[in-house]
Amino acid sequence: MLWMLLLLVVAHTAYADDPPRVGQSPARFAPDRDSASDSLDMGVLGRHDRLYDSIRAKASRRKSTRALYRTLFRRPKRDSLMQGEIVDTRKALNRYAGREIASISIRRRHPFDVDGNWWERTANKLHTLTREQIIHRDLLFKVGDKFDADLLMRNLQLLQSRRYISDADVEVRPDSVDSMRLHLVMLTRDSWTIDVDASVHSGGKSSLGLSESNFLGRGHDIRLETNLNYRNFDYGGNLIEYRIPNVLGSFYEFAFAAGRNFDRSRFNLLLKKDFLKLTDYEFGVEYLRNKEEHRFPDRDTVELVNSRRFDLWGGYSRFLPRLHTSLYLSARYRYDDFLMRPEDAAADIHPALHDSHLLLANVGLYRERFYATSMIYGYGKREYLSTGFRSELTTGYRWGEFSDALYLGLSHTMGGFLPIGYMMGRVELGGYLRGGESWSRAALDAELRWFSNLFSHRRTRIRQFAGLCYTQGWNRLAGADEWLEFTKQCGPRVLDEPLLGINRLVMNAETVYFTPYAPLGFKLTIYHFLDAGLLGYHDNIFRNDPWCAIGVGVRLRNERLVFRTIQIQLGVAFGRHGWADSKWFRLSSEPDLQQFRYTPQRPDVLLYK
Repeated sequence: MLWMLLLLVVAHTAYADDPPRVGQSPARFAPDRDSASDSLDMGVLGRHDRLYDSIRAKASRRKSTRALYRTLFRRPKRDSLMQGEIVDTRKALNRYAGREIASISIRRRHPFDVDGNWWERTANKLHTLTREQIIHRDLLFKVGDKFDADLLMRNLQLLQSRRYISDADVEVRPDSVDSMRLHLVMLTRDSWTIDVDASVHSGGKSSLGLSESNFLGRGHDIRLETNLNYRNFDYGGNLIEYRIPNVLGSFYEFAFAAGRNFDRSRFNLLLKKDFLKLTDYEFGVEYLRNKEEHRFPDRDTVELVNSRRFDLWGGYSRFLPRLHTSLYLSARYRYDDFLMRPEDAAADIHPALHDSHLLLANVGLYRERFYATSMIYGYGKREYLSTGFRSELTTGYRWGEFSDALYLGLSHTMGGFLPIGYMMGRVELGGYLRGGESWSRAALDAELRWFSNLFSHRRTRIRQFAGLCYTQGWNRLAGADEWLEFTKQCGPRVLDEPLLGINRLVMNAETVYFTPYAPLGFKLTIYHFLDAGLLGYHDNIFRNDPWCAIGVGVRLRNERLVFRTIQIQLGVAFGRHGWADSKWFRLSSEPDLQQFRYTPQRPDVLLYK
């Protein structure tokens, strides 16, 4: 077995050196496979195919065992993309660059296979298929345009980012008469978009939510939530959220939210358009009235904060062909008004809760390119991973309730494929300069993320993840958001100690096993992790107290449902002086992990995270 693993390492390393190698199948594009890795993989799959065939033959003898087989087993796919290989579809499609798009057709599919188990077939019958018009509205090109492989890849990524789409692909067919004309077939598979969410909190507060992410097949997202205290039957109010991701094909997103949850209340209106093409513009306006609990870790209390915000931003990006890079400019105005906050708010206390007017502008460069793969953040579905960089300079002025200050910030993000896998790095530096004095509320935030190539052991796929994040603050003030904590994104994940500091260093390592099992269509992954962190007030980060956490867990995910990932986790934490308070058991529903993107962001202020 050791020599097999070594051979897999060599095969994946050779492939990662040149990830864009692709070939063409009769109907769509798929990667070429070199004979060594192909024969190895097919040999392993062949043995398990025979086992599958034997189990299926025996199960098919009775109706009950046949139904059980359909529920528990899925035949392995030979599609190399679904085996975690990296596919540069753009390189294969570049052969058609500049040809005219003669027609665009849409081929839609229900969330589940027609030969699935009983509940999958029933769900298909109850599901409203996304309307063709809605998918056409999400296309960044039209009939008569010149074919652009980069634009097509960005469009596929956009389609798959919609909650009601679980998979998006394309077929390119040259015209049988005129080879300079192309016929495009956009292939989409819907998600099952009805979701029920319930929660129970301490003191008896509970909520029940119902959402539909594809209302009437139009792509509209609507969510209703009602709140009740089950102990004294105190009614806590309702919350409604409504979102249109693409208003009438304009690529503007509209969102509305209003309601209350016991002492908390919210009213939000949003209209925005993001950068989608290499040469494009963005615009957004938002009004938010929010009353919610704010945690103050320095005194271990939670208090209500009532605020209102008006936010306006816009920008323009221009593609520079000689540099294969886009240059962008953007600006932002934001007004924050706090109607309720702690009574001790003063010039040097709770600066994040001060009334203020903020005017910012930034300039930057970015480059982005997409590759198709799987089994990174998802559990077997097609994923579009971006490579490239973003560098930007931000400056502006803040007129505050107690003082005014100039803001300056720098950031750089980049990532790409290496022989050992994929690596992304990010560094941000920013702070305020008040009246020519020294820097205040300054912070450095750096992050490094890596995941390995995909390895195989029998029918299980294995991927290693690792991360390193570091945050350092200087001349911070006191109060809300002015100290660092261990967080879910940057910290030992099961540690439950009230710790604070001005600098933080955390290392995370996780091994994920993508198993072939899919009970009721929910793909099963197993993982184990080791986290280590340093947090404190000493300028030398290595002289602060160390903390560690270890654990194992299970994740269940059906990619064709909008339900969150179900996670069951066991873990313990310890420090220099022994065992620490730990969230040793956790049953949760986790949101989908986001893919790395390098497109520009609207200018913001760097604060502790």
